[in-house]
Amino acid sequence: MDGRAPGCRATAERDAVVGRDAEVERLSALVTDASGGGQVLLLSGAAGMGKSTLLEYAARRAEEAGRRVLRASGRESERDLAFAGLHQLLRPVLDEADHLPDRQRRALLGAFGFVPDAPDPLLTGVAVLTLLSQVAERAPLVLVLDDAQWIDSASADALAFAAHRLDDDPVTLLAAVRDDGPGFGRGLPTLVLPPLDPTASRRLLDLRAPDLTGRMRERVLEQAAGNPLALLELADHASLDPDDHGPLPVGRRLAAVYAARLAELPEAGRRALLLLAAADVEDPPDAVLALLPDADDKAWPAVEDSGLIHRAGRHVRFRHPLARSAVYHAAPFDARMEAHRALADALRDEPDRRAWHLAAATLHPDAEVSAALEQTADRARRRGGYAAAARALARAAELRPGRDDSARLLADAAGLAVFTGDLPWVEELAGRARARTDDAAMLAAASLHVGRLSALTGQHAAVFGGLAAIADDLAAERPAIALDALAAAAVLRFYSGEEFQRREIDRLLPRLPAGPLREWARIVSDPLGSRELAPRLPDMIAAAGGRSTAGDREGGGDGAGAGGRPVELTALAVAAWVLDETPLAIRTFDEAVESWRTDGPLPDGLGGVVALAYFEYGRWDRARAVCAGLGALPAAARLNHAVACAHAIEAMVVACQGDAAGARALADEALRLVDPLESRSVAVYARRALAAAAMAEGDYEAAYENARVVFDADGAPVHYHASYPALPELAESAARVGRQAEAIEIVERSACTLARGGSSRLRSLVRHSRALLAEPEHAEPEFLAALADPALERWPFERAQAVLKYGEWLRRRRRIAEARPFLTAAYDTFRRLGARPWSERAQAELRAAGLDVDATDPRAFAGLSPQQQQIVRLAARGLTNREIGERLFLSPRTVGSHLYRTFPKLGVTARSQLRDVVEAALGSAV
Repeated sequence: MDGRAPGCRATAERDAVVGRDAEVERLSALVTDASGGGQVLLLSGAAGMGKSTLLEYAARRAEEAGRRVLRASGRESERDLAFAGLHQLLRPVLDEADHLPDRQRRALLGAFGFVPDAPDPLLTGVAVLTLLSQVAERAPLVLVLDDAQWIDSASADALAFAAHRLDDDPVTLLAAVRDDGPGFGRGLPTLVLPPLDPTASRRLLDLRAPDLTGRMRERVLEQAAGNPLALLELADHASLDPDDHGPLPVGRRLAAVYAARLAELPEAGRRALLLLAAADVEDPPDAVLALLPDADDKAWPAVEDSGLIHRAGRHVRFRHPLARSAVYHAAPFDARMEAHRALADALRDEPDRRAWHLAAATLHPDAEVSAALEQTADRARRRGGYAAAARALARAAELRPGRDDSARLLADAAGLAVFTGDLPWVEELAGRARARTDDAAMLAAASLHVGRLSALTGQHAAVFGGLAAIADDLAAERPAIALDALAAAAVLRFYSGEEFQRREIDRLLPRLPAGPLREWARIVSDPLGSRELAPRLPDMIAAAGGRSTAGDREGGGDGAGAGGRPVELTALAVAAWVLDETPLAIRTFDEAVESWRTDGPLPDGLGGVVALAYFEYGRWDRARAVCAGLGALPAAARLNHAVACAHAIEAMVVACQGDAAGARALADEALRLVDPLESRSVAVYARRALAAAAMAEGDYEAAYENARVVFDADGAPVHYHASYPALPELAESAARVGRQAEAIEIVERSACTLARGGSSRLRSLVRHSRALLAEPEHAEPEFLAALADPALERWPFERAQAVLKYGEWLRRRRRIAEARPFLTAAYDTFRRLGARPWSERAQAELRAAGLDVDATDPRAFAGLSPQQQQIVRLAARGLTNREIGERLFLSPRTVGSHLYRTFPKLGVTARSQLRDVVEAALGSAV
């Protein structure tokens, strides 16, 4: 049970350690540190937390860095053998003992029984220290000590003596100890390994058990509770029987170990452990504790001595998730059923737990138990627990007597499981529903759930065909379901940008009932042909529970509407964004998010659109937060399109912020995850990010190459919505590299298309692009036309780019006084957004126009919160995020987040500028 075999290892190709990024970073720094000083670190954690895996990683990393590595592993059987552990560790270098001072040599060899001298503990410790220092003279030395809790006390004392005196020697000691084992190295620096977080647990399970899906996968994750060894052990032996309930079984070896311990316990002790195992809670409630023997019962000492549980007063818990599983499955079947019945009877005041225990004790269809589980599912759904609700409905379906009712529950479970992002589970539930009914509506509903989630995997052509077929088949008999299917197909049309899909949607729409959903599908599929619907959006949003005044389109409104229907609000926000009613879209997204907080998460498939809207509106921090949330989805490893979309949009943001390398990495990963013909939208976003990154570095050739491929060879947009915003980047880079003629052809073709249904924003982008490609003496009318509409301030970055370029044009015409207001306005916007390359460009233009622009404002520092001021001061002194976090009791991520938010406020783009900010603030205070 030391976790050494599975631990928390990731793929063989990368040989990474899952879920331990901070620990890996710290260990890597320790074993590769070239400063020459001694280092000591203990890894502490429960059995199975991956300590051995981390030590193995550190050892390999040390060897790659040219360090010599000595290893030892404690053994419980050798705890009483003096100096056994030390001998194991030093055996490869014992020949070096000949070079020790004689007394030290004899003390060390006497400790190992090689000479008759009685060991002197102090002299032995000095000998160990000298020997290690001696060996480290030729190459830095790394000592790796696993299971140190079992090291004999004599070895532990000698190693502890040396560890406290390694200050000037290039020796690193790494040791792993259990948090419940005998003490080792008290007072030494310790890194405690907590359980893996849910995201890391899912990733580890995906890597080691990729075929484990659906409800069984969720049960493994839940019962392992973040323990890597438990996670993999339970996954290896998970039953696929959908009727299984209670702890999952462990392997035969572990089962035999635990069975031997159980056999030695009195009957009352075994029954108490079975009840605790069946109860499946960390700290059992009073109703469960009342079923156990009294605190002074003679059974408890034996149970505690078995090492299976930890008891402190009335708190009783298993020491390891695998112990609970082994205890449960070691009991006879009838005893397990009786335990569940007893728990159900005791938990009458906890209906959800009671329902599950009744289900565990029910072997045949039972309408009452099924209904109780359905009520449990409803309560879980209202709390946002979609996975729990889906599991409850699936189990309720198994116990529901009628096949049609059972199929309905399974289809509903599939619909709830969509929100978990677990496509295999949704497919499993939908397949079980289809197997139990011939009802066309129910069959279509099950397929629709699968299609909605499959859309996020990138299989757009195949999924579109299935959804369109449902709409075609049910248009007459089940128009509501048909319209749902076609609306989902419209989303795929947006993802793929496939023109054939637009024609298919246009063919089917007239057969379906009129209403907001039909208009929504038309907008998403063909925004240029739906522009006349834009004025109706505020009223449609009001009908869904959002703001009601038409004036909201211009920026009015007084807050989020209460009680809005989040699904409809989100869909309408998407429609508003597609039609470039961005302020209305932003407010509606915000309202939808507020509504979702009471019911669950925002639908994952819409996250990319939300992030894009925030980006275009100038809320870049919010856009990156949405992208980060998409990347952290539990099922992100399987939802390639959703994750690629998040990467591409974040790449656009970071490119504009000046992190060209980061943008390229994100964009390249997005392009790797998708087929550009299946996911044209993502491919275009990624190319726009690459173009922006190249422009930030002044590489206009690369910028043009990437901007050019978002249009076809004949100049048509690769994607009917995503390509047009790239026109200014295409135009400027073309002008810089002498490709004006080709770019003019694309811009003019776009102008003809957008004249028939494009928004004022898109027409402005066309005028901006024409200005950049025009002969210098003809550019001004186009610039003025591009900037004429004040409503274009809704897209601050795009407008600031146009303002800057017009200011540059004016300055080059020596119209300095006219240029200054434009350059200043652009500079202020870029600083506020944190668009470093652009603010630096504007700053350089202002200086050329005779204005000395100071990037730092002392008043900005005073406007920070006290905590932010502390962080900035420490960062200005050169401390890392981790060092700052240790001083202020914050996580490094929190420190980084504060700095990320303060940089734009302070007008800086790098840590190296913070010292000037702090000094300026101090000077102004004086």
